[in-house]
Amino acid sequence: MMYRSLFPRDVFSELERLQHELQQPFELSHSIRGRVSFPAMNVGGTPHSVEIYAFAPGVDPASIDVQLVKSVLTIVGERKSDLPDKDEQTSVHIDERFAGRFRRVVSLPNDVNPNAVEAKYRDGVLHISIQRLKAAQPRQISIQ
Repeated sequence: MMYRSLFPRDVFSELERLQHELQQPFELSHSIRGRVSFPAMNVGGTPHSVEIYAFAPGVDPASIDVQLVKSVLTIVGERKSDLPDKDEQTSVHIDERFAGRFRRVVSLPNDVNPNAVEAKYRDGVLHISIQRLKAAQPRQISIQ
């Protein structure tokens, strides 16, 4: 049986350890930075559009499926492994790069226009631009 002090010297490190123990059964991927979703994303907006950047290097753009249903954007795809097929003579010493199927779901504002969506993939970055509805865009009101 392992002995642990009731009052650890560093309370915050003990809380971090407990949080890690509680989250560990639910971890989908392990990396040097902890749990990481793939692809990493930046989501932002302007008064005229919502801009999404998904960082997916090494993914064939033909294997990516982007869908917008109501105000929910879904990105599904797959990144193939670069490692050699496993057999008796092959060994892998470090495997930190995510490979396999992925799915990211983003809730968007209700004012996006589902008929005005552009998606471009370049240099490992998927850029999705969704225009906002004209009625939702700011407009200048003249005073008479």
